[in-house]
Amino acid sequence: MAVFSRRVRDIMRESPPTVLPETSCGEALRVMRDFAASAIVVISPDSHPIGILTPGDVVRRIAFLNPAGTPVRDVMSSPVETIHHDDYLFHAIGLMNSSGRSHLPVLDRDGRVTGMLRLRDALTGSMTQVMDLVRRLTHEETIEGLKLIKEAQVAVADALLQDRVPATDIQTLLTHINNDIHRRVQTMILRDLAEEGWGEPPVGFAIIVMGSGGRGESFLHSDQDYGFILMDYPANRCAAVDTYFAEVAKRMSAILDTVGIPTCRGNVTAVNPQWRKSLPQWCRQVDGWLNEPDLRTLRYADIFFDFLHAAGHEPLAISLRQHVSRLARQNHVFLREMQKVQEDHRVALGKFGRLIPEQDPPHRGRINLKYQGLLPLVEAARLLALREGLDHTSTLKRIEALGADGFLSNDEQDYLSDAFRNLTTLILRQQIQDFKSGLETTPYVAPNTLSSREKENLVDSLRAISAFRERIRTEFTGEVF
Repeated sequence: MAVFSRRVRDIMRESPPTVLPETSCGEALRVMRDFAASAIVVISPDSHPIGILTPGDVVRRIAFLNPAGTPVRDVMSSPVETIHHDDYLFHAIGLMNSSGRSHLPVLDRDGRVTGMLRLRDALTGSMTQVMDLVRRLTHEETIEGLKLIKEAQVAVADALLQDRVPATDIQTLLTHINNDIHRRVQTMILRDLAEEGWGEPPVGFAIIVMGSGGRGESFLHSDQDYGFILMDYPANRCAAVDTYFAEVAKRMSAILDTVGIPTCRGNVTAVNPQWRKSLPQWCRQVDGWLNEPDLRTLRYADIFFDFLHAAGHEPLAISLRQHVSRLARQNHVFLREMQKVQEDHRVALGKFGRLIPEQDPPHRGRINLKYQGLLPLVEAARLLALREGLDHTSTLKRIEALGADGFLSNDEQDYLSDAFRNLTTLILRQQIQDFKSGLETTPYVAPNTLSSREKENLVDSLRAISAFRERIRTEFTGEVF
């Protein structure tokens, strides 16, 4: 199942030879021979790929058919399918399978060729089950296709968990799939709007996801938590710009809901103007939250501070993250208020290390490990990351960075990282079991279904989180008891 956790960059071959479109076929064949290359990429003068020449192209269009002086532009396959080096391997396999390609040029962040992926290399070790899962995760860009992709998440998570892939890696993959759905929906909507006469987007924009999606910690069946960051624009264009992006948001929320990412009950979507702003407007809004904290703004900040770029113009998200980190680090009053609001979010552990399950139906005898385990840890790591000016949103990366800064000892870092991994494994496993049983997927886990070792590990995890939060309370309040 490595195909679902590995990236294209992990298996791609070195950068292939390239030629310009006016290169002759004879010269192109000489390049292929000299480099012992199975394919060469045809690039534009600015080094972006515009075509590819494979052995199949040579047989079909060159051998005994065209003189050696024929420009390669006349025989290359174009447009060329490409993949980015940090995309997941399964995505590349699905693309090659659907397009009938055996080679994919691999691009870096600037859109230039950095390697070549061959289908034979990508499929090494893959089995029928893997190919079936790849097929289910790479459907066509339609609402029905995206719905099938979303439905396949449970099967993929189950297969990976059975293959002993860490639950945190599975969460990363689930988040990637959800973010990929956001990107595909964006593409569909912009295409439809252009065809309907709305034109192109009036300004560049980025889609950000918040909450667990922003941390890369999605479980099954996450809901919508997303916003838009727009490039700045003159005040006299406000009505036209906002009308366009309000329409994008309306369609996006409707499609996401249809494919299986339900509308957020807290209305944290770009349909709400609160989450649809230009970069300067976002900065002013964050300034207001930090300068006048109340229950409402603290609740917004709790969701927003974990935001991550999902699609569109990434520099906008980077700029906003830098602004948030700089301001939060300087605002001890706001962070203290945030700590006070989170103070009652405690782990399900009583005196003498006893687990405390729910006493009332419908979850009697079970523990909500998301809200009485993960949440206290996620909040504490976020609070310290903001105080220390760290840009990470992943809980594990925040813990690692706090350890690197010397705030956490090696033992504390290990205990807290293990606690996070342990809790995510128990929750994900429970959600898969619930789904297979035809039940609503929840984070409620019954301690009596755990082995003795699992129960001991759970108690140790909750103790580590409790001690961590107590230390934070002391630091922020100065109170020892």
